[in-house]
Amino acid sequence: MPAKLLKGAEVAKEIRAELKAEVEKLKAEHGVVPGLVTILVGENPASQSYVRAKQNTAHELGFHSVQDNQPADTSEEKLLDLISSYNKDPQVHGILVQLPLPRHINENKVLLAIDPGKDVDAFHPVNVGKLMIGEPDYLPCTPAGIQELLVRSGTEISGAEVTVVGRSNIVGKPIAMMLLQKGKGANATVTVCHTRTKDVKFHTRRADILIVAAGVAEYVKGDMIKPGAVVIDVGVNEVGKTADGKRILKGDVAFDEAVEIAGAITPVPGGVGPMTITMLMKNTVRACKVHNRIKD
Repeated sequence: MPAKLLKGAEVAKEIRAELKAEVEKLKAEHGVVPGLVTILVGENPASQSYVRAKQNTAHELGFHSVQDNQPADTSEEKLLDLISSYNKDPQVHGILVQLPLPRHINENKVLLAIDPGKDVDAFHPVNVGKLMIGEPDYLPCTPAGIQELLVRSGTEISGAEVTVVGRSNIVGKPIAMMLLQKGKGANATVTVCHTRTKDVKFHTRRADILIVAAGVAEYVKGDMIKPGAVVIDVGVNEVGKTADGKRILKGDVAFDEAVEIAGAITPVPGGVGPMTITMLMKNTVRACKVHNRIKD
């Protein structure tokens, strides 16, 4: 029997409805509106698309949202000054600088310049450290989306064997840390595989929950999956184009093989992707509450 599809698009729609109601309540009862600024330097087409999607979602939810476009030759000093001005702006609760940045700008310096309380991407070392000790203010967006998918699908995480393939700072490391913490949606036993792992298949075959963020199209084959496992495919890889120019996308998991073995699996596209922007919005609503001292 084919695996159940964990459709992130459907779960994201559900969460956005909850957030929209929350935004309306904040406005009606407290007179505040979550504010999100997205800063784009240059004209990278992929970055433009990502930022547009974030801004569209923010508008749909009723946020005060600002898209700040800067030319590619913007100096590092000017960008840091811009971030400083938004750090001080009481109408702005979340600041996101779209990566990658032009080569003449130090990305780490830029990320460090964002007020940790407005770092709704959760990339600042302060927020990474709080996640490490189990006291996060904000959860990084893609890992948070993965955790929500697992929880809302009824997947048993506590006591589960979880294997994460990939050790990036954006997905692999934080999701591993989140799932091994004490608390709801966690308490798992987590193994992380990477390019130096001697026998990846040994570890993936043991996993009740397999999370793949390797960045390689169809890296995980069907015979690497434990029958009945829950498979979360984070990868989005363009492998070609159709005759009419549309992109052909593949995940990091060989879907046609995996769907016959797994118990549940995320499709690509339509799986983890839609959850990422939704969790960014959730972080911004939380930031608004924190800045205005409003309890959940």
